Amino acid sequence: MAFETAVSGINAATADLGVIGNNIANSSTTGFKSSRAEFADVYATSLLGAGGNAIGKGVSLAGVTQEFTQGNISFTNNALDLAINGNGFFLLSDDGASLYTRAGNFQVDREGFLVTNEGHRLQAFGVNSVGEIAGQAGDLQLDTSLIDPNPTGLADLTANLDSREIAPAVPFGGPFDAFAMPPTVPDPDSFNATTTVTIYDGLGNAHAMSTYFVKTANANEWEVHSLVDGVTTSGPDTLTFQSNGKFDPTTLPVDISINGWNPLNENGLPTGADPQDLTISMSQFTQFGAEFAVSSAVQDGFTTGQLHGLEIDDTGVVFARYTNGQARALGQIAIAGFSNPNGLQPTGDTSWAETFSSGAATLGAPGSSGLGVLQSGALEGSNVDITEQLVNMIVAQRNFQANAQVIQTEDTITQTVINLR
Repeated sequence: MAFETAVSGINAATADLGVIGNNIANSSTTGFKSSRAEFADVYATSLLGAGGNAIGKGVSLAGVTQEFTQGNISFTNNALDLAINGNGFFLLSDDGASLYTRAGNFQVDREGFLVTNEGHRLQAFGVNSVGEIAGQAGDLQLDTSLIDPNPTGLADLTANLDSREIAPAVPFGGPFDAFAMPPTVPDPDSFNATTTVTIYDGLGNAHAMSTYFVKTANANEWEVHSLVDGVTTSGPDTLTFQSNGKFDPTTLPVDISINGWNPLNENGLPTGADPQDLTISMSQFTQFGAEFAVSSAVQDGFTTGQLHGLEIDDTGVVFARYTNGQARALGQIAIAGFSNPNGLQPTGDTSWAETFSSGAATLGAPGSSGLGVLQSGALEGSNVDITEQLVNMIVAQRNFQANAQVIQTEDTITQTVINLR
């Protein structure tokens, strides 16, 4: 009888409608991947197989296959929103158990970990002491504590000294001490040019290092005097240029050394930082017939800083930006690839788990080994095509109705037989 065959068709159409309904319901779910129901015919067989004229016994649900095609990427204003453009999955840790997802709407929990809405922690490759990516994947945690200051060791200046200048009539004098009673400071008529650079001690305190340039009576020769916070630290040092306004290459590098500088606070008392040595590099100085100008003043120290923001590049490297202008790599987001993504087991919350069918996950950096690249400030939307799903729903509805009609027809035939007398 055709009742069982038609019932299997109704069950198949119902399953198909269930899959379609789930796709439509998740059409706006970040990182969702649509599914399709796949069916197989059913035949009654014996040990010798089915007969040549065997009539099928209906249909069965062979499987529900997910379609891991790329979803549309939409941009947001949140740097922690991440989208994978290409193959791969974000690796998550659920209390040590590995999960995989394409939904990149991450946030920071109270402990500083990057997590999903469900609290699963994003995994990333760690960094070593010099900021290089190294080590195994682990929880990505933001360090919200203050970073250590770095005392200045080198100040690199680039400037032009005006060759038209003449020696000042007033001697430069010194040494000077801005904390003396009364304070002693350089006479403005005793030097030709000056520049000031902010430097830092070992505690992150800022200090003003002033450099004074005095033209001597000798051609192409200058004296350099250095003061930090108004206190003489070095000088006079001599700069001698060639007739072309440049240093003799055999004399390079041209450095001024300040040894054992003891940092002082605004009251002239020690800050508590260790004495430090400073080097002022002047190798890029010139002496041309142009106004004095400093084109570059760079020093390698910085004060302490607090986490100010995050940046994530397309290779997944997470940079922390601090209030002192520094940036540090915190890790590199790991991307997992599978030889058979369709073998992954859906676990809900737009996540999947590894199975024997999917194969083991292969971890790599975004953009490597065929893995997709990352887009920060963006999310991958669902890959559900609403139009296609609505058409599929009509087809499934027709299949349901047709199988129901078979039952009705079979019932009519059966009733006719029963009514025979």
